[in-house]
Amino acid sequence: MKKSLMLYLFILAILMNVFTYMFYSREVKFGEERYEKTTKKLRDSINLVSAKLAESDYFSLEHNENAQNYFDNSATGGKIIQYEKLIPVVTEKLLDLNSNPNGNPYTGQDKIEDKKFIINKVKILNHRWIIADYSNGELWGEVLLKYFVNDDESITFEVNQSLLYQK
Repeated sequence: MKKSLMLYLFILAILMNVFTYMFYSREVKFGEERYEKTTKKLRDSINLVSAKLAESDYFSLEHNENAQNYFDNSATGGKIIQYEKLIPVVTEKLLDLNSNPNGNPYTGQDKIEDKKFIINKVKILNHRWIIADYSNGELWGEVLLKYFVNDDESITFEVNQSLLYQK
């Protein structure tokens, strides 16, 4: 009787070990598969976002080699203007004009009901054009500007076209 009880307990212990081993081995396999699926999804998402970012940055001075080469006048004995330093300077000069009491003159809009138009966001497209978003708190618009870097390194702007959206 004692031998048969020990045999039953031994068989029960073996079965529990087999079931425990199978459970944990499948759990590890399931975890690895889930990790691989999640990793694949994340890689696909990163690739998609990277492609969209590259597409949206197509029109930008940072990614336009022809526009960057425009500022390299070393072949004619001129200066080299580094576009990496030029972008924040041009943006800052344009945004500094927001402090004008009549609003930023390069929005192409006059004050409406004592609310001045100021530029909120600036994107330098190439060596000549800037697109900017502006508003007066109620109305919004966009403006396409030309900018020029003069020989004395001063920067001038010119409104090419301005668009004010309807309410």
